[in-house]
Amino acid sequence: MFDQEILTHNLMKDYIRDLVERGQRLDGRGLYDYRPIDVLSGTFTKAEGESWLKLGETQVLVGVKADLGEPFPDTPDKGVFVSNVELLPVASPTFEPGPPDEGAIELARIVDRAIRSADAIDLSSLVISPGKLVYMLFLDMYVLDYDGNLEDSLTLASLIALGRTEVPEVVLKENGEVEVKERKRRLELKDIPINFTFVKIGNKMLLDPTIEEEGVCDASITIAINKEGKVCSIQKKHGTFKVDEILNMVSVAKGKWPELAEIVREAI
Repeated sequence: MFDQEILTHNLMKDYIRDLVERGQRLDGRGLYDYRPIDVLSGTFTKAEGESWLKLGETQVLVGVKADLGEPFPDTPDKGVFVSNVELLPVASPTFEPGPPDEGAIELARIVDRAIRSADAIDLSSLVISPGKLVYMLFLDMYVLDYDGNLEDSLTLASLIALGRTEVPEVVLKENGEVEVKERKRRLELKDIPINFTFVKIGNKMLLDPTIEEEGVCDASITIAINKEGKVCSIQKKHGTFKVDEILNMVSVAKGKWPELAEIVREAI
């Protein structure tokens, strides 16, 4: 890093930390406030379900593609669900073209874990013939603009895309022939597990961090809350938290869940 970049980084870090210490943020939000969330209307892909979501200046596009195939040998009574994140180079100068790196893999796991741990999708409902034929759902998440908090952005967009997904009805005949009907059925979303990402700056916690706040924070954690108000997954990216800090963040997340769940429901 050039000396000028180091100087700028340190000045910005000190400025942000001073603001946060006084209970303020660069964009004027409260410490536990989200940036504006906007779900764009229209059709953007050929997927069976999709959503384009903006969280502040962060933009993500999620598509759900459906296919038919055999279940995994150890789960013959469940459909297949696969999650993938693409960090497009146009979204940030820090993203490189090529296969998914560790950051993309970690993001996919955070979203996937929240959805699976809450049983948001009934994978048994994706079975057409046990052990023989199931629906395979591919959750493809694309980052279009990166301005912080991809974890929550991708989770919200994924839940909306899954809730909008419609798959053709399929019948496996006795002779082994697969009949695909024109009639479609909508995928049932049984829960709305929402990820809440906090960063720690000094001794203060901030919800929905921007890219600047992520760059100067001392620690970062993502907590998923399900419809019953229970924690269904936690991912700590770096740093340390005290027990009372985690309990407070869980309490804040529970209080925010109804507001974000309503955004998901309305978008579906």
